[in-house]
Amino acid sequence: MLNKKKYNLQSPIFCINKKAHYNYFIEEVFQSGLVLKGWEIKSIRLGKINISESYISNFSDEMYLCNAIIQPLQTASNHLFYNPTRKRKLLLHKNEIKYLSIKKNQIGYTLISLSLLWKKSWCKLSFGLAKGKNKVDKREEEKQNTWKKEKLRILKKLR
Repeated sequence: MLNKKKYNLQSPIFCINKKAHYNYFIEEVFQSGLVLKGWEIKSIRLGKINISESYISNFSDEMYLCNAIIQPLQTASNHLFYNPTRKRKLLLHKNEIKYLSIKKNQIGYTLISLSLLWKKSWCKLSFGLAKGKNKVDKREEEKQNTWKKEKLRILKKLR
């Protein structure tokens, strides 16, 4: 039986890449499983993971999560070598891999990890097909967000 208090599993989403929506236009969102080792799952359950700098690349018709940092546990074995930034294979169908590799090869597109979530007892990665923003796009989005907040304040005062 899994202890929810020990691992803090109240919400299914436990790790979010906050920079992704600020730096990229997310056009499509996909979900896949990850091939992980036992010590990685234990570290993920304790929240020792960072996906803010991670991305997805393809090698020989397989997709990999690169540059995601999973810190090893202090209580882990000393005779094993732990690589916190190793490439982790994504579990996708062949047609999804073909589609994503074709889209990724187009100019300006990349695959960015958005969040990690629990589905039953499985760790899933949510990632998006993204196109990069420039400074002008970021400023425009910031203006729109401030206007939305201001509009809500005005409507709240009128009530």
